[in-house]
Amino acid sequence: MSDKINGEQNENIEAAENAAAEENVVTAVADVNTETGAAAEADEISAETEDTAKKNSAPVKQKKKIKVPESIRKLFVKGIATSQFKNYESVTPSEQELSENILIANHVKQYFPIETNIIGQPTRFLKAVDDVSVRIPYGKTVGIVGESGCGKTTLGRTILGLYRKTAGDVYFNGRNITNYSNRKMNTVRTDMQVIFQDPYSSLSPRFSIGNIIAEGVAVHKIVPKKDIKDYVMNIMARCGLQPQHYERYPYEFSGGQRQRICIARALAINPKFIVCDEPVSALDVSIQAQILNLLKELQEERSIAYMFISHDLSVVQHISDSVGVMYLGSMVESGPTDAIFYDPMHPYTRSLLSAVPVPDPRRKSDRVILGGSIPSPANPPSGCRFHTRCPECMPVCSQTAPVYKEYKPGHFCACHLYPQD
Repeated sequence: MSDKINGEQNENIEAAENAAAEENVVTAVADVNTETGAAAEADEISAETEDTAKKNSAPVKQKKKIKVPESIRKLFVKGIATSQFKNYESVTPSEQELSENILIANHVKQYFPIETNIIGQPTRFLKAVDDVSVRIPYGKTVGIVGESGCGKTTLGRTILGLYRKTAGDVYFNGRNITNYSNRKMNTVRTDMQVIFQDPYSSLSPRFSIGNIIAEGVAVHKIVPKKDIKDYVMNIMARCGLQPQHYERYPYEFSGGQRQRICIARALAINPKFIVCDEPVSALDVSIQAQILNLLKELQEERSIAYMFISHDLSVVQHISDSVGVMYLGSMVESGPTDAIFYDPMHPYTRSLLSAVPVPDPRRKSDRVILGGSIPSPANPPSGCRFHTRCPECMPVCSQTAPVYKEYKPGHFCACHLYPQD
């Protein structure tokens, strides 16, 4: 009995071992199949990746970009910007005008771009000087007055060629210098000079006074090199500067002395025309008188013509032969000094004259107070630019710009209070 039971147990154990062996074989085969499939799939993925990489690595034919030189691009943009402003009629001055005036400026415009589009083309402008004409006779002084920001300084610098004008014609000493290049302008630099407004920032702190005055003399070869120092010494003495000032530096001088240095620098190359940009605005009254007298004496000696820019109407009346009044970039009135000061036509001129202090405590001046605010030159009002503040404004003033015309001999005005035909 026990032998039978033992035999059955041995058979069961053997059957179990065989089943386990078969299961292990099946599992092993399954594992092998799985690994083989994964490997095959991996090989397939790898092949696809290699094909994709080969496609990506193949050279792609791109369009060749043409690089435009910056100088050409600027010329293109400037041509687009200025073409729309050349719609004025260019009038050549007569022979008589050219013989009488050292400088003639016709319809001068100076617009500064303040907004551009995506390609750099200006789309919005600040109209600093807008259609201004000036005549300056030989050996005479023309005063330019107006509020701060009206374009006086910009007009002077544009006439000198320090700013490239947007439109207009400029004749100097009988020659049309409108389209002169910078190199060609150097040929007339000895005849055109400027006295800058600020005597502190217009002098280089690194140069001595002698070197500052002698620089222009050496560049333009006014005198032989060996005679430059003696020549500069004579100019300094004529402008009220001492010989010991030659080796000193600008910080060692007062405001009046610095302005004398600026005048000496301008006179050193024998100019025929000088733009005086508020040369006495930073000086006290006693020094102002000295500088004005010096300018008058030099004008009589050398027959120099001045464009005298100033806020001080009393100074302008003292030194000028004729006066031009500017407002928001435009000339509103011009004429002989006596006509402007004793018979003004434009309301803006009358308001400026009413603000001049009267040296008499018992006399009460009739002050003309202007209402409103000063418009922006980037967005000037339509019609007459002064109509937003004018005490004598009419409906037509806001619709139509007045004509700038001559009403009396040499006396011009732009106002609807007078006939426009």
